[in-house]
Amino acid sequence: MIFKNKKWFSSALAVALVAAVVFGLVINSADAAKNEPPSSIPEKEEVQTGVTVYSNEKAAVDASNLTEGYILVSYTGGQDVKIKVQIAKSGGVTYTYNLNNQGEYETFPLTEGDGSYTVKVFENTEGTKYATAYSCTLDLTLRNDFLPFLYANQYVNFTSDSDVVKTAAELTNGITDEYSQLTTVYHYVVDNFSYDYDLAATVTSGYIPDVDAVLSSRKGICFDYAAVMTAMLRSLNLPCKLVVGYAGDVYHAWINVYLDGTGWVDQVIYFDGQDWTLMDPTFVSTGQNSSEVQQYVTNSANYTQKYAY
Repeated sequence: MIFKNKKWFSSALAVALVAAVVFGLVINSADAAKNEPPSSIPEKEEVQTGVTVYSNEKAAVDASNLTEGYILVSYTGGQDVKIKVQIAKSGGVTYTYNLNNQGEYETFPLTEGDGSYTVKVFENTEGTKYATAYSCTLDLTLRNDFLPFLYANQYVNFTSDSDVVKTAAELTNGITDEYSQLTTVYHYVVDNFSYDYDLAATVTSGYIPDVDAVLSSRKGICFDYAAVMTAMLRSLNLPCKLVVGYAGDVYHAWINVYLDGTGWVDQVIYFDGQDWTLMDPTFVSTGQNSSEVQQYVTNSANYTQKYAY
């Protein structure tokens, strides 16, 4: 139940936004920014390091950018073994990542909002067994709720010098309207990228997208497509969630985008493993589909978010 006509995307997205409002698919528009109008998207601050660090002899958690919605983690134990990081908000979802064992910092988002987070670093001991190398608890109060979805992180990894950032800037040069920026990035990705079936057949757990490599090859799997588009939109200061979850019982990825004056629009841009498409609110809004379709797309139980990066 997805919209596959790319040529109609620009007009269809506008209709989808209306439908999203009508059927309750826009979320967090009233309180998306702390004590500010929903259109108040903050400017990102320069990354700080070494200001606030929690550590032992095996790992370090740099919380210098905590209020911006992300932390830096490094493993310093010196063992040539697999390392994992777990980040869990009290009462929330547990996120598990792989971490390099070379002592280099990697960036991890705190996407569950304000609250108490436990950060654990694990060393592989044998087989699938891991031992805790370090653990700490952080109390998060975000400077602004949009921030975790504006910065780079391990899965959406970019800098100001990244090719995806330069490409996004070139594509949208002279375009100031957020909707037009979104559609320009969308069309570029769907018109130029192809699905990498060989990678899809061999990819293993813990795969991390390389957004510049994907841009260069113009092919990738679900996570690659989503990471590239998310990096581009975030570089334009458009809050964007890379969401992984289920549509029915199939594991997929989609992107939630915040648009000024509209709010968070959920499940508008969706990836089915081969094509980026527009979700069914377009069909609902035009009244051209059956009541069964309307019931399906307006039932949030059909779409289950597992992780947001």
